[in-house]
Amino acid sequence: MARYYDIDDILAEEEMIPVIFQKSATGVGLLDPGSETNNVEQGAKVELPFWLAQELHARHAVTISIPPCFNQMTRKEIQADAASVDLRSRCSYFYELGCKIAPVVGDRTIGSFLLYAFTNRYKEVLSKAYTTASAVSSKHLTLLTKEESHLYESVRSSMGAFKKWRMGGSRFETAAILGRKRKPVE
Repeated sequence: MARYYDIDDILAEEEMIPVIFQKSATGVGLLDPGSETNNVEQGAKVELPFWLAQELHARHAVTISIPPCFNQMTRKEIQADAASVDLRSRCSYFYELGCKIAPVVGDRTIGSFLLYAFTNRYKEVLSKAYTTASAVSSKHLTLLTKEESHLYESVRSSMGAFKKWRMGGSRFETAAILGRKRKPVE
């Protein structure tokens, strides 16, 4: 938990991760929807939130499998055409979860995969933010992850501010602190 009060960080850690129990666990049958008892047997495959899977992995109770959003099929789709892949439906916090899960799983290829995906999709996000109208952009926004959506909104906002400035908006703005009067020094 690097950013304790960050809602996006909390939601990223709520993503479901496939795990395999290495030990039997008593009293946690609710974690396994297929379990008829209140126990989880050794070797049971269950999906848990990342924050719980990470803690259980640190205690050697489970092994974490690579989530489906980072599997070979997704990697091939992104290598073919990164901009058209709907990452939001696979994992809303794709990049953040990838950065968190890579050291836990021990897969060194996830980092380079995330870098490749982000650099290719980054170009598309910027070009769409600069060139598209609002009606067209809503279709494009449904494909973006939360991180990419924040980037897209930032670009749109900065472009609006730039256009306002360029068209003759106020050239200089007085800082709020400069408007205050100082007390005379005696």
